Amino acid sequence: MASSNMKDIKRRIKSVKSTMQITKAMELVASSKLRKARDKADSAKLFFDALYDTMWEITAENSTFDSIYFSGRDVKTVMLVVIAGDRGLAGGYNANVLKLAQSRIDEIKKDCSVVVIPIGKKAAEYFAKRDCRVVASYDNIAENIRMSSAKEIAAKIMAAFKNGNIDKVELIYTDYISPLVQEARNKSIIPLEKTTVKKGSNVQTSYEPSPEKLFEIIMPQYIAGVLYGSIADSFASEQAARRIAMENASDNATEMIDELSLLYNRARQSTITQEITEIVSGASSQE
Repeated sequence: MASSNMKDIKRRIKSVKSTMQITKAMELVASSKLRKARDKADSAKLFFDALYDTMWEITAENSTFDSIYFSGRDVKTVMLVVIAGDRGLAGGYNANVLKLAQSRIDEIKKDCSVVVIPIGKKAAEYFAKRDCRVVASYDNIAENIRMSSAKEIAAKIMAAFKNGNIDKVELIYTDYISPLVQEARNKSIIPLEKTTVKKGSNVQTSYEPSPEKLFEIIMPQYIAGVLYGSIADSFASEQAARRIAMENASDNATEMIDELSLLYNRARQSTITQEITEIVSGASSQE
């Protein structure tokens, strides 16, 4: 009986060790992808920060400036762009962002209708099973996101807004704060809120052919930049969450192996003790 138990324990130890090799490998892959994703997001940040400042300078320096991209019309339809992962095994990463998205959808539906653009396989699968109108879906673009892909999504969003099919656009993604902290966020993209020129800025710029025309040219770049940065941030968050989850899984596997090894040694000791007892008993009966 003890021998059979030892075989089961040994088989279990071998299985856990095999699983631990997989989790260790996934942890290393996630760490590598995390570094690349952060480099991608950081390299684009300076350009889009400058673009953002330019947009506000255009609007703030012209008191008569007006655009359809500023708040002013009634909101009847809201578009949610929801960014989740393409794979699982990332702790609560996907669950957190989809929970926030569902909460926001339930809130919006009290007053108006909702359409969704899911980015990531997990988001697409989630909304395919819900009572939501999906206008477009994008899978497996986060890891190798390019500006061309972000511009494609931005063009679809802006066309829907210009045509009056939607009145507001919100983005739900995961903000990468640190390797240990990632937070699901809700950000409003369109309409924009007017602001004022920063204090100390006395520069009066002349825009040709007009501030409105230049703003129209820059706006698609801005929306694409927001999407690009958010997708890159979300992907970095996914890798950070997966690295932590796999590290915890590896630690748990190590603890399990230690416990199983202890059980194996106890079973082995019990078997040896039993064999010695049987030998002694046999020898005593011979006497």
